[in-house]
Amino acid sequence: MGIRKELESNFDFEIVDEFLDHYSLMVDSMEVMIIDLTKDDMYKRSLDELFRVFHNIKSASGFLKIAPMQKLSQFVEGVLDELRQKQIKPNDETINWLLAVSDMFGAWLDDLQSDNDLTPIRYSLLKIPDIEGDK
Repeated sequence: MGIRKELESNFDFEIVDEFLDHYSLMVDSMEVMIIDLTKDDMYKRSLDELFRVFHNIKSASGFLKIAPMQKLSQFVEGVLDELRQKQIKPNDETINWLLAVSDMFGAWLDDLQSDNDLTPIRYSLLKIPDIEGDK
């Protein structure tokens, strides 16, 4: 039994379906928002929106008990919150890390849609980027 069937056996089909619809939209928008972090006129809006996306994924995956997704979302949310608090633009290392995170969430979307087991988190994503490295 893959991840989708497991979710459907534990939760109402409509809840799972609604999660997949919203999750798909959020994953599809991640890369554009990450790239927009490099643009002065888009930075604040994109950072706030990315934070909201990861916060929403964290909450929904926590409710659905998808632990790897919840934990990575929480981890990323913390990095994004630090960027917001320090009011600094992300450097290349941080942008590349966020793009790799986006790829991980994309892989999970594929897993959900194909009803595969959830792909394990790539350990390289668990190393916090040096957000102040380009000073």
